[in-house]
Amino acid sequence: MAMNALVDSIAAQEEALIFDTWDEEVAWRIGSRIREWAVAGDWPIVIDIRLFHRPLFFAALPGSTPDNVDWARRKANVVERYHKSTYRVGRELATKQDTLANRYGLPLRDFADHGGGFPIRLRGTGVIGAIIVSGLAQHEDHMLIVRVLCEILGWDRAALPLVTA
Repeated sequence: MAMNALVDSIAAQEEALIFDTWDEEVAWRIGSRIREWAVAGDWPIVIDIRLFHRPLFFAALPGSTPDNVDWARRKANVVERYHKSTYRVGRELATKQDTLANRYGLPLRDFADHGGGFPIRLRGTGVIGAIIVSGLAQHEDHMLIVRVLCEILGWDRAALPLVTA
């Protein structure tokens, strides 16, 4: 039951954090703000913001590794395929005691359903890209993105909590 509540809370975040407009400047503001949080926290993360056809923002902070870059790529693939956050996809599969490989035949080499990939949803258009963070625990990667999106979009973060499982 708790896992379903977690999935529902992630879905609520995705439904609320929608953009009215999107361009390179918005991507830069989001990426820069995530980076500010990461520098302040001394977090060894990679930040990757991309439309599905091209990258818009990338930063690798001290302590991050090439593995974090690969995790970001794999998370972006999940967001592109399912138009959902990676944390939600992973938790939905966990409720079914299933995996991307087993259920969909997707190679784990190219797809990662661990938290830290969030869809860029444009009102009236749909999902156009992904915001990715890799380097922290999956719920922390996810919530770092949510925290910054709440700031940028004017949401009270307390209104979009992540229910713990």
